[in-house]
Amino acid sequence: MKLTDRMKFAAALCAAGVAFGAVHASATEDMTNWDGDARSGVRLIAGARPVGAPQLRAGVEIRLARGWHTYWRYPGDSGVPPQFSFAGSSNVKQVDVLWPAPERKVDSGGTSIGYSTSVIFPLRVVPQQAGKPVALRLRLQYAICEKLCVPAEARGDLTLASGRASQDAALTSAERRVPTRLALGEGGDLSIRSLRRERVDGAKERAVVDVAGPAGLDLFVEGPTQQWALPVPTPVAGAPAGLQRFVFELDGAPTGEKYQGALLTLTAVAPGRSIEVVTRLD
Repeated sequence: MKLTDRMKFAAALCAAGVAFGAVHASATEDMTNWDGDARSGVRLIAGARPVGAPQLRAGVEIRLARGWHTYWRYPGDSGVPPQFSFAGSSNVKQVDVLWPAPERKVDSGGTSIGYSTSVIFPLRVVPQQAGKPVALRLRLQYAICEKLCVPAEARGDLTLASGRASQDAALTSAERRVPTRLALGEGGDLSIRSLRRERVDGAKERAVVDVAGPAGLDLFVEGPTQQWALPVPTPVAGAPAGLQRFVFELDGAPTGEKYQGALLTLTAVAPGRSIEVVTRLD
């Protein structure tokens, strides 16, 4: 799906999402009820918070039926990313959504990036006034796909307080799946060693990325803004000993944007761990 197609689907998601949501979720002590249907559901969960901690921990959990998948913040060739809104929350200064490492999915529509099992998106919530109750209000618009893709919407309200939480272990596990931020060349046995441009035999210019890591690792790339639609990197032969090489064509930049000097985000995903590197394509 090209960038314009994703934009059209996102518009359809906004227009039609309400039809796929269930009744507004009501809150229990540390989680909301599931809001969804047989294909997918969403709930807010709270994490444990020591008294006096500056931030609150929470999460948005998407439950997926077997055979269905949803998308990462950059969906690849098809799909649209989840859209989180916390408008209407009480005593909330800022909410940061953390993205667990995704996986590659190849089908007749191309290569997409996302999650084929249930996933928790950790949240970091900064209160407007420390020590006072925080009421988190979620509106999530997202897409779920099997053979066809459909838009969905979910809502939930949850009060976050200090103390223990029944879903803290699951939230902690999801937090461990969030890629570690490193610089180019950092990371030892899992690291992105180099990024460069090259042109081969008059073909379109491409980027070459060499990665150190175990067998089975994967690589994803994002442009400086959501308007960029870079191809999903492809593994190729030719890397130096001990490294794995990925390439992607320099295609998908918005009109008027240059590839040279563009700030790219590279995410390397290995079994059990992942890293993220933000660097310029010089």
